[in-house]
Amino acid sequence: MMRVALAGFGSSGQTIHAPLLHEAGCEVIAVSTRDPERAAAARTEFPGTTAVEDLTALLAVPGVDLVVLATPSGAHASQVRTVIDAGIACLVDKPLAVDAASAADVVRHAAASGVPLTVFHNRRYDPEHATVARVVADGLIGTPFRYETRWERWRPVPKDRWRENASPADGGGILLDLHSHLVDAAVQLFGPIASVFATVAAHTTLAEDDAFLVCRHESGVVSHLGATALSGAPGPRVRMLGTTGAYVMADFTGETHVWTGQADADPGQSGWLYRGDEREPVARGTSTQADLYRAVAAALESADPQAAMPVDPWDAVHTLAVIDAARESAAQERVVSVRTPAR
Repeated sequence: MMRVALAGFGSSGQTIHAPLLHEAGCEVIAVSTRDPERAAAARTEFPGTTAVEDLTALLAVPGVDLVVLATPSGAHASQVRTVIDAGIACLVDKPLAVDAASAADVVRHAAASGVPLTVFHNRRYDPEHATVARVVADGLIGTPFRYETRWERWRPVPKDRWRENASPADGGGILLDLHSHLVDAAVQLFGPIASVFATVAAHTTLAEDDAFLVCRHESGVVSHLGATALSGAPGPRVRMLGTTGAYVMADFTGETHVWTGQADADPGQSGWLYRGDEREPVARGTSTQADLYRAVAAALESADPQAAMPVDPWDAVHTLAVIDAARESAAQERVVSVRTPAR
C-alpha cells in the first residue's frame, strides 16, 4: 500500500485527491493545512493521519512514499523543488509551474537528483477521454482532421477563492486551470502542438476567465480548445470531424449542457457517431481517475520508477509551452510557434 503525504486540504485536496486516494487503496499518513477545521476534516477522512501546518513539517513525517502537492499553482515550482530535495517522490497537481521555462527547470532538477516526479493530469483517465481515444484508435470516423473540445460553465459571479483572485503569475486564470486539461488531452490524442492562435479575456476575474485556442499539431490535425466561465449555454463537450464521419459528445460527468438532442441514451454510452443524418451510439470507456494513482504506486515498485510514471513531466512542460504561446498570440493577435524547452 502506497503511503502518501498530502500537502493541501482545500478544494483540490479534499474533494478531488482524497476520494481518488481512497479508491486507489492508498494510505494517507499525513496531511498539511493551516486551517484547524480542515485539519479536523482530514483526521476524520483518514483516521490515524498526522495533520501538520506546512510542507516542511510534512516532509519530516517518516515513512512517506509519495508527496502529493494539492496546493495553489503559483507555489508549485518551488514546492516541487523542496520535495525533490527531501528525496521523496512527488506528484504535483497541474500545472507543474506557471510557465514552461520554470517547469523545465523543475523537471531537470528532479532528473539530476534521481527523484521520481509526475504530474496530476487526471483527466487523461476520464471515461470520456478514453472513449474519444478509442474512436481515434479504431478509425471510427476515418482520419480525424479537426478536434473541438469545450469546458464551458455559467459562473457570472466568480467563486471567491485563490484561483479566481490570483494573477496569472500566481497561478490564477482559466488557461492554467481548464486549458491545462484541454491541451493535454489534445496532445495525447494527436501529438505535439506546433503553433497556436488564441483569444484571451478577463471579464469577471483578475486573470482570464475566457480563452479560445486554435492549435495546429505537428501531425496536421487542428484542435479548437475553448474554456469559459461565462457560457449561459455550455456547448457540446467534443465534436471531432474525420474523413468518414464525425463524433459528438454532449454529456460530461459533473457538467451541464443544453444540447438534449445529443444526450446519451443510457449510462453505457458516451457520445454518438454521425454520418450525415445517420447516427449510432458509442460505448463508454471504462477508465477511472483512480487508475492514475494505481499507476504511480506500480511505478514506485518498478525497476525504473521515473520511466514507469503514468504522466511524463515533460508532457506538462509542453502543455505550458502551448499556454505560453497562447498568451503571446492573444497579446500580439497573431499565430505563434510553440517553443518547448529542450530536455
